[in-house]
Amino acid sequence: MLIERTLASRAALALTALTVVTACTEGGSGTAGPRSVTPSSTSPSAVDSTPQATQPRTRTPLVVVVHPSRGRVRLTEAQARALSDGTLANWRDLGDAPAPLRVGSVREARADPDVVAVVPAGQVRPAVSVATVDGVDPLRNPSAYALTVPGPPLPEVTTVTVTGDVMLGRRVGDRLAATADPSAALRPMARRLAGADLTIGNLESTLSKAGAPRQGGDSFGASPSVRAGLRLAGYDVLSLANNHAGDYGPTALVETVRRVHAGGFVPVGAGADLERASKPVLVERNGVTFGIVAFDAIGETPAARAGAPGALRVRMAPRTGPLVQADLDRVTGIVRDLRSRVDVVMALPHWGTQYTHRTVRDQRLVARALVDAGADLVVGGHPHRVQGVETVRGGLVVYSLGNFVFDMDFMRKTQEGTVLELTFWDGELKGSRLVPVVIGADFAPRVAGGQRGDTFLDAVWKASGRQACAGTPSRSAAARISRWTRRGERPPVQTGTGPGAPTRSRDTMAAGAVSSPRSTRRT
Repeated sequence: MLIERTLASRAALALTALTVVTACTEGGSGTAGPRSVTPSSTSPSAVDSTPQATQPRTRTPLVVVVHPSRGRVRLTEAQARALSDGTLANWRDLGDAPAPLRVGSVREARADPDVVAVVPAGQVRPAVSVATVDGVDPLRNPSAYALTVPGPPLPEVTTVTVTGDVMLGRRVGDRLAATADPSAALRPMARRLAGADLTIGNLESTLSKAGAPRQGGDSFGASPSVRAGLRLAGYDVLSLANNHAGDYGPTALVETVRRVHAGGFVPVGAGADLERASKPVLVERNGVTFGIVAFDAIGETPAARAGAPGALRVRMAPRTGPLVQADLDRVTGIVRDLRSRVDVVMALPHWGTQYTHRTVRDQRLVARALVDAGADLVVGGHPHRVQGVETVRGGLVVYSLGNFVFDMDFMRKTQEGTVLELTFWDGELKGSRLVPVVIGADFAPRVAGGQRGDTFLDAVWKASGRQACAGTPSRSAAARISRWTRRGERPPVQTGTGPGAPTRSRDTMAAGAVSSPRSTRRT
């Protein structure tokens, strides 16, 4: 087994974060078909006690669940069977440092890095990591997975990928023009992104310069030719709810929305007026309908109004606060309406403080309000660094994915980001994983392996804290709709305390990061 995690930091991580990214999404075709497994008595939750005569004829994967700080775990079939049989009792037998290994429940594995759970896939929730077996991910490719037990029919699997900020102007645009390849910045990751059923990103540059730049050297305008790279990478939905969609004025903003749509993508979060900027996106994949709403909380791009172009705005700390209840009510109202119409609701906020792994209080308040209104996922951007992850009352909150394509090479941490890979079974979120990426000298992101990827994911886990596993298991859409029908009240939200100065997290300071003259720019 290969465990891509720095062993020296694992114990510390277990104390500071109980969850973050989850099910490993490394798929594999596999050459052998599924085989029957009799779960060990050491794993009570995996034991099939159904009488033989009434056992279902269909089968489901028997998966190995570990604590997220174990990283991406790869097992052979023999190792997985030994865990199921209860014949392995030390991590040394799996290629790790010697330590007692105990087989327990999913709840125990979620809390203790030394516990493994061996359970039917139906018990998995996106707050744990799931091992691959012979290269096959049981959540993404269950039909090719080797270990099975009697269970329900295999589900329809739908995969969703979300990237961080994609900025294709300024020096990125200059390089694309110099190479005469408008796809160059996205080419290294294109196959991975395009392999998802649904790919979503935040486009942090205009596709028009039909106006004067409004943020000086921090005005991001890209050539419409970059749409070729976005298509190559398989993007479906592009959020324009950010603080750079208005960099060249209202005419350029409206033209950007039009060009995004004409390029074959669905824009969300900005438009010619408030009605259009507020309109959510509905996308259907494999019989599952996703509803997506996006909003900006940073500023610079004007707030859309009746008859005036801009982005959907929620005023909140640290840049446009204190938190304005009416703005939040508008967005939670959109989420509630989506909840009754779609299977999965996703909110994409552009928020937070730059250059830190730490969230601000208003981010956490708004995230909880969005989940209480019915959001299954809240996936944020803008801080130019990865931030923490939580499960909140059944919803998954990823506060910031960091940069994906950007020219911020003045600081190591702004060249690091994550890609969120999600796996749904029949519309239910079963697994999620943050894939670390590093932006190269060519401004193109690539998957970060080894120590560097481990190091900045450590910062995510530290920032995630103990609340990360405090949420309840994911709920079905029907249960969530029923709950809101019964309650119908507005979610409780406190008012923020106003704009705050950017701060540096303890882990950033410990790493010896130094500020540069550009580090306080509003980008």
